[in-house]
Amino acid sequence: MPGTRDATTPLHVVPVAGAIGAEISGVDLAAKLPAETVAAIRQALLDHLVVFFRDQELTPPQLMAFAARFGQPVAYPFVKGLDGFPEITPILKREEDCINFGGLWHSDTTYQQVPPMGTILYGIDIPPYGGDTEFANQYLAYETLSASLRRVLDGLTAVQASGKGAVRKTRSGMMAQAPAGLKGDELTARHPVVRSHPETGRKALYVNTAHTTRFDGMTEEESRPILDFLFRHQVKAEFTCRFRWTKGAVAFWDNRCSQHNPINDYHGFRRLMHRVTLAGEPPQ
Repeated sequence: MPGTRDATTPLHVVPVAGAIGAEISGVDLAAKLPAETVAAIRQALLDHLVVFFRDQELTPPQLMAFAARFGQPVAYPFVKGLDGFPEITPILKREEDCINFGGLWHSDTTYQQVPPMGTILYGIDIPPYGGDTEFANQYLAYETLSASLRRVLDGLTAVQASGKGAVRKTRSGMMAQAPAGLKGDELTARHPVVRSHPETGRKALYVNTAHTTRFDGMTEEESRPILDFLFRHQVKAEFTCRFRWTKGAVAFWDNRCSQHNPINDYHGFRRLMHRVTLAGEPPQ
């Protein structure tokens, strides 16, 4: 039964790749977690940028309670949340659907003035194969650039837009199923191209192909050569890990220093996830 495991059992944190990601065992996320366990999970998140848990059983209230231990859950702007739990977004791809929600590399909702600190995704209905999610370390993406390019980027601001064409297509199906009253192209924000993580102090590259349109003060044509290079560079294989979903798995990632890409290779199968995003702070 969920919630019956001893919440004080020591955690086991095992990296899944050299650049990013760790799997945590020895914890029941439905239990009332002591402060020491919450602190250990947060530290693992800061160390590994994304953490994974297996074999969890979480009702919507339990998912919300777990998320609230790490921040303030906030609603996703373009898709209606669950009845009674507006901060939980059901991410559903039906058997007949061909497009998957958010199906390209991105950091969540960078087009908001205050983008989220983190995202928690819980697997409910999982296809027999396919549907993995890739994650990329944006500290390394920044740190492996030349010193000259880093100096240029350190002084730039990027324009982020919710209406960039490719990403609009990936959420069109979900918006049709559960509209939240917006068209999808209303939101824009300006954020530093390189942000400093408020907890670790490390610098991370903070542009993404889904939402970044140009550098502030430049045209899209002028910005495109450098942005296209950065979009390719920041998701190099050596910066990434790949997570294979199983029923009851949970992924918790830090949007301030990572990107993710849900792979759309499971046509003909149903996939249902519950997602919670946590409020962040203005990027600095």
